[in-house]
Amino acid sequence: MDTVAVIGLGYTGLPLAREACAVGMRVLGLDENSAVTTALQSGRSHVPDVPDTDLARMRAAGFTATTDAGLLAEAGVVVVCVPTPLDEAGEPDLSPVRRAATAVGAHLKPGSLVVLESTSYPGTTDTLVRTLLEEASGLTAGTDFSLAFSPERIDPGNGRYGIRNTPRVVGGCTPRCTAAAAAFFGRLCDRVVEAGSAREAELAKLLENVYRSVNIALVNELAVAGRALGVDVWDALDCAASKPFGYQPFRPGPGVGGHCIPVDPAYLAHWARAAGSPLHLVELAQEVNAAMPAHVVRRAGELLSDAGGQLDGARLLLVGVTYKRDSRDLRCTPATPLTRLLRRAGAHVCYHDPLADTWAVDGEAVPRAARLREAAAGADLTILLQDHGVLPVERLPDWAPLLLDTRGRLRDSTAHVL
Repeated sequence: MDTVAVIGLGYTGLPLAREACAVGMRVLGLDENSAVTTALQSGRSHVPDVPDTDLARMRAAGFTATTDAGLLAEAGVVVVCVPTPLDEAGEPDLSPVRRAATAVGAHLKPGSLVVLESTSYPGTTDTLVRTLLEEASGLTAGTDFSLAFSPERIDPGNGRYGIRNTPRVVGGCTPRCTAAAAAFFGRLCDRVVEAGSAREAELAKLLENVYRSVNIALVNELAVAGRALGVDVWDALDCAASKPFGYQPFRPGPGVGGHCIPVDPAYLAHWARAAGSPLHLVELAQEVNAAMPAHVVRRAGELLSDAGGQLDGARLLLVGVTYKRDSRDLRCTPATPLTRLLRRAGAHVCYHDPLADTWAVDGEAVPRAARLREAAAGADLTILLQDHGVLPVERLPDWAPLLLDTRGRLRDSTAHVL
C-alpha cells in the first residue's frame, strides 16, 4: 500500500487526506498543532467540509494524525499544505513552508515525490523548497527524487466541486517531476492539467484569485462612485449580467475575506516588485477592496446622522460575519476591520450569525445576539454583511428601524444599500 504524508491538516490538507484514503492509500497527517492532531485522533474534525463521519472512515482506512515528523520516513509521497500567510507588514510569510521543507528533507528517501500545494509566488518550489530539501537530504531534485507544485483549489462550503471533480494543475521542476506528480494526482482527480513547470503552476494559482480580486475591486469602486453620482449601480450590474457572452458578474460588498483573495494578490505583487516589474492594477485592487470597510462605516455614519443620531454611542447589529455566504469560515472576514473601525468611532457592536457561535476582534469578544428579530428591533442600525441561506434576510426590513444592506439583497425594500 502506498504511504502518503500530508503536512498541514487544515482546509486544504484534510480533504486531500480524505481523497487519498478513499483510493486505498495509507495516509499520515502531520500538523504542528497538537490540539488539531489530538482532536482528529479522537474522531473530531475541525474542518466543516470533512465531517466526523468522513473522518471515521478515514481512520478505519488507516489515517493517522500526528505531530511526529519522524514518520515522514515512511512516506513515498509528501504533500505540503501548510499556510502561507502575510506578516505584520503585509508581506509573504513563508516560515511554515521553510519548516515543512526542512522536516521533509531530513527524512527524504530516493524515489520519493514531494509536492507543494501552499500558495506562493513563482520560484518558491524550485528555489526555496528545492534548496532546503537538497541541503537536508543530500539528494538531487529531478534525479534522486521528484519535486512539483500543485495548487489547491479548495472552495470551502462548495458541495458541487471537490478534489475529485476539480481539474488539478501540476508543474514539476523537471518534466520527469511533472510526470510523477501527474501520475499521483491522476489517482485522486478526474482530470490533471500539466503546466510547463512549477513556476507556471504557481502563477496560475495566483492568477485565479487575483482575477477575482481585480473584478471585485472594480464593482466595489463603482458602488462608491455610483452613490456619489446618483446612479443605481446594482441595477446597472443586473443589466450587464444579462449579456450571455463576454461578461462575468461580480457584486460589491463590505470587503474581501477568506484564505485567498486578501492574501494571494500580496504574494503576486511582492514577486513582481522584487523582479522590478510592479503590477499596479493588482496593488490598486488591493487598496480598493481594503478600503470597503471604511466605506461601510461612512455609510453607517450618514444613515445615523440622517436619523438624528451618531456613531458614537450607537448600538449596531452586524448580521452575518463569516467571510462567505453559507460558510462558517471567519478567516480574514471583512467584518473584523469593520468592527475595529466601528469600535474606534465609539459604537457598541454585537452580531448575529447562526454559523458563528463565537467571534472576537483583537482579542475582545463581540457580543452575540441569539434572537435576530429582537436584536434588530433594538439596534440603532442593523448592517447586513452576509446573506446566509439560513437567515430570514427578507424579514429584516420589517424588524430593523434602520437597515444597511451591503449585499444588495434588499434594495427593493426600505433598506439602504451600500
